[in-house]
Amino acid sequence: MTNSRRTLVRFAMSTILVSSLAACGSSGGSSTDTVSASDNTTAGSSVPANVYPLLGTPVSDPAAAARPAIACKIDNHPQARPQTGLNKADIVFEENVEALTRFAAVFHSQGSDPVGPLRSGRTQDIDMLGSLNKPMFCWSGGNYRVTKAINASDFNNVGYSASRGKGGYYRSKDRKAPHNLYAKTSNLWTLAKADAGPPPQQFTYRSDSDAKPATSAAIDGAKVSMYNVRVYWKWDAATGNFVRSVENTKRVLEPSMTDDGQVNAKNVVVLYCTYVRSKADRKSPNALTVGKGTGFVLTDGGVIAVNWTRADRLQPFTLTDSSGAVVRMTPGRTWVEVAFKNSVAPVNPGVDPAKVAWPAT
Repeated sequence: MTNSRRTLVRFAMSTILVSSLAACGSSGGSSTDTVSASDNTTAGSSVPANVYPLLGTPVSDPAAAARPAIACKIDNHPQARPQTGLNKADIVFEENVEALTRFAAVFHSQGSDPVGPLRSGRTQDIDMLGSLNKPMFCWSGGNYRVTKAINASDFNNVGYSASRGKGGYYRSKDRKAPHNLYAKTSNLWTLAKADAGPPPQQFTYRSDSDAKPATSAAIDGAKVSMYNVRVYWKWDAATGNFVRSVENTKRVLEPSMTDDGQVNAKNVVVLYCTYVRSKADRKSPNALTVGKGTGFVLTDGGVIAVNWTRADRLQPFTLTDSSGAVVRMTPGRTWVEVAFKNSVAPVNPGVDPAKVAWPAT
């Protein structure tokens, strides 16, 4: 057993025992000056008016803070890379779909003109994104059953067909279909409903005075095995971010790029989920994101083993450590891996990632 494996076992053993591991979920945030620990603000409660609810950072644009969130389904096929807009989203969910992954990039504090390439939605999006307060849903479309489910949900469907030419959708001539559909969030926000409101806070954030919890262990990074996509999140102390790389067909790590550089985030939340077969599309896995489960939070150069709970799809995920304390995130953007169970291998400081085995999925 490698040192990193022993570390993972110790992390897992330190978590609170959870019965009935059934699902997964989360969201999150960018940089300085944040919700104070004395605010006692927890995920799902009323967010202070002076910070963005999905970031925990000071509001610089009050109009942006008051608008609804837009969730855009972004392609992760090799022919869709590099994508546009991933580093501008407050939260990005990476979900397993058939034989690959797909991103649900959530925009609120800022937008992206353009964003894409855009692909189809999945029924698992309805539960996964339900805590964002009736978000706008930007997508290329889906089969009859998926479309029916999206239309019956509380989402504001502003997809390619539903927007009727007003969402800024277009086909890029630089790529081949179906990996060439883009939209503009500035156009999409004009389609917001009159009574639409901002999303609630999804995470609890640290203040500058908060000490790192005793349950956090220093890491160089972590390997996450998704569906035919192997992801390495490496800690970059110089920027205070985790930066993303993926293993290519030659089994070599290469930077995961977007339009403005390498994909990065202040926090990475790995949620262990049970996946079942989708009733609307039997080829697609469906993540169960209501209930309880385990996972890990990567923040501020450390990894924390967590339990997550979620009573229903309208509630944010609550993340607690082995002591039962709510995990405080670093203010800023957050990436959420909606992962299979036991799909994380931490890489200890000073260890060559190539010598750490990828978890089996």
